[in-house]
Amino acid sequence: MYLEIVSPEATLFSSEIDAVTVPGADGEFEMLNHHAAIVSLLTAGIVKIKVHSQAHLDYDELHPEVIPHMSDTKMLTVAIKSGTLESKDNKIIILAD
Repeated sequence: MYLEIVSPEATLFSSEIDAVTVPGADGEFEMLNHHAAIVSLLTAGIVKIKVHSQAHLDYDELHPEVIPHMSDTKMLTVAIKSGTLESKDNKIIILAD
């Protein structure tokens, strides 16, 4: 599935992923491949991105707010203050503050 995280200033992340965990308004939830269509409000917290392999990611191209997890080479994190998530047709867009 494809994930795009966009802030008012820039695109923070844009790539194929295996899973994403987000801080939803009613609690944290994870989205996997072929998740049902959904729109959700997000609260302050950490977006956890699970990629198949970081080999295809160019660390020099990652936005400074995207942090590689030190002990899990397939995990990236992004801190957000709030936002909105929309998922449809195996594409997830997060509009983050």
